[in-house]
Amino acid sequence: GMSVGPDGATHQMLEDIALMRALPNMTVVAPGDSVEAEKATLALAKLGKPSYIRLAREKTAVFTTADTPFELGKAYVLHEGADIALMATGTSTYQALLAADLLAASGIQAEVVHVPTIKPLDAETILQSAHKCGRVITVEEAQIAAGFGSAITELLSENLPMPVKRIGMQDHFGESGNQPELLKKYGLVGEAIAEQARLWVNTMPQYHR
Repeated sequence: GMSVGPDGATHQMLEDIALMRALPNMTVVAPGDSVEAEKATLALAKLGKPSYIRLAREKTAVFTTADTPFELGKAYVLHEGADIALMATGTSTYQALLAADLLAASGIQAEVVHVPTIKPLDAETILQSAHKCGRVITVEEAQIAAGFGSAITELLSENLPMPVKRIGMQDHFGESGNQPELLKKYGLVGEAIAEQARLWVNTMPQYHR
């Protein structure tokens, strides 16, 4: 991801989620922070099957604690809301939480769903949040083509066929630069996510089944 910013596109490997989730029998995990990364590493070591874990190089914000639940295959609602669901994976979840705070200040109640396990997805939690909020935005620090957002849309298309806005890298390689600059440039920071969410709320009717 962008945490290896100075090394550029070859080391950022923004296509990793898409590639790994396409492999049969592969578990794909993107921890949100260092605390969750330790839990995920220990859980995957006991799994006894092929797995891929996405780790950041630079220090990232810590938003979980030792007591925060973690289980492979589970997603977690970190912030309750009813107007729109922000579903994020990896370190992008922190930015989604920042976006939720900004949205609350403007009267929009965003639900933040942290999805550390991209494959297999926690269908129950994701579908419940999507049904409750009626609007979904996905956030990932990776290519959106066949990535995390695509996994969410595939699940919804078979169960709750609603429009989904995917935020991530839009079909171009990464580039050299420090992580904060790159995240800002590509619209992967809280302010940019909040702006996209405001637009989605104002233009997209809530889906009701």
